[in-house]
Amino acid sequence: MGDIVHKSRITIVRENGPTRRAIIEGLDEPVYYGVHGGIKKFYKVEPDKEHAATLDHIVAATAA
Repeated sequence: MGDIVHKSRITIVRENGPTRRAIIEGLDEPVYYGVHGGIKKFYKVEPDKEHAATLDHIVAATAA
């Protein structure tokens, strides 16, 4: 087994409704998650502000 090169330290805080704020150690700005487009329609919610969903980030990360 190799050496650990990185350990993610993230705190997730639920904001308003489906909006969540991720505080990622080492980054200056938080990352916001939420719903938009078809995802908000699926969950039948109308957020104050639309944000990328966690699914968007997973797809982007695996496509990179």
